[in-house]
Amino acid sequence: MPHDLQRQLQHGFDTQRQAADQAPFPNLATRRDRLMRLARMTKRHQSEIIDAIVQDFGQRSESEIRLAETSAVIHAARYARRKLRGWMRPRRASVSWRLLPARARITPQPLGVVGILSPWNYPWSLALMPAIDAIAAGNRVMLKPSEHTPATSALLAELVSRYFDPDEFYVVQGNAEIAQAFSALAFDHLLFTGSTAVGRDVAKAAAANLTPTTLELGGKSPVIVADDADLNAAAEAIIFGKGFNGGQTCIAPDYVLVEGRHLDALIHALSDTVAKQRPDARDVTTPINARHAARSTELLKEAHNHGCRVIDPGEYAPALVVDPNQDLALMQEEIFGRALPIISVKDIDAAIGYITARPHPLVLYAFTRDAALQRRLMNETRSGALVFNETLLHHAVPGLPFGGVGDSGNGAYHGRHGFERFSHRRGVFYQAKRTPIALIRPPYRRWLLKLLGY
Repeated sequence: MPHDLQRQLQHGFDTQRQAADQAPFPNLATRRDRLMRLARMTKRHQSEIIDAIVQDFGQRSESEIRLAETSAVIHAARYARRKLRGWMRPRRASVSWRLLPARARITPQPLGVVGILSPWNYPWSLALMPAIDAIAAGNRVMLKPSEHTPATSALLAELVSRYFDPDEFYVVQGNAEIAQAFSALAFDHLLFTGSTAVGRDVAKAAAANLTPTTLELGGKSPVIVADDADLNAAAEAIIFGKGFNGGQTCIAPDYVLVEGRHLDALIHALSDTVAKQRPDARDVTTPINARHAARSTELLKEAHNHGCRVIDPGEYAPALVVDPNQDLALMQEEIFGRALPIISVKDIDAAIGYITARPHPLVLYAFTRDAALQRRLMNETRSGALVFNETLLHHAVPGLPFGGVGDSGNGAYHGRHGFERFSHRRGVFYQAKRTPIALIRPPYRRWLLKLLGY
């Protein structure tokens, strides 16, 4: 990496570290002001943001940009601003009767400087949503956006420098080499969103500084369509989740499990829904670049060459792959594109066994109204989230934590969960003026200790 870029990176970090040391505990008004500026920045420049994202993708649905990028950030910032007073308030902690009349409190305090490495698939919201939580918690924030969305990253850097001082919020641009150096800085917390493979490298780099990490990764998020499911309603939700952003969503449905006797009916419902939701090339999102487009095409080509039934309505719509061989790349890798494997299983036991035999996904979708089955899925499976009768929309609930487990990540943020993720919950103990605690100090009276239950 060029020496001047290394120096610029270190200077930005040192500026934030010095500011965090000099003013470590921003008050409510300061935090609310920063959140207001972030929301205002996104609202005022929404048309520029849309243009930049479209430029990076070549073609991306403006409606989906508004839904998932700009509106998501504005609402999250306003929600945090509204709830912040309550989040910052110290909470009582219970004290054993043996220590009364002492009191205890848990006080959230800023960590200091938080680093964020954001991905390309949602280049505005996945950069700023964790920043909102970190700012609400009173931290300084350094952001390294993806080099695969250069127009959006440049706009982020420009606007953030216009609305924030560099000791509040600072954006670093650059390639993978810059990201590697960024990961090695001595942050107080580092959040990474991206692939599992790169997440491991980020965690290793952060470990050298004992920097705690939040890793928002991916994985193969399954869908179960149960025996009692409304197939048409399930198909509408599945195709919405798969088609949104061209399938380039970490929580997109990756494959569908359905009992064999319902396979043909579900395929028919899915095909009809594709025609309804994605009738032509209007209002669609293309792959981020030529390499990603070629990979998406190759996944489908490989399945076709191995004798799979492939139902492909066109290059801008989800393509169904029926009962693919487990050795195919689309069954071994996160798809992150338009291919959607449909797998027939004997029964619900087989579906649950299929999922539990694989790494824990970021989300498990299940279409069923059966309360007993819902309880069973809660008790017998693991995933970052469990969603019934819908796809994607749980991400829009600010009160729910967003994060993975195992190979799909660790740690979670969003709303209060993000505030607490980027806070140090400091234990505070208050001793009373008059206290009987001297009774348990030396010289020890064994009979008294025994009486007190020690």
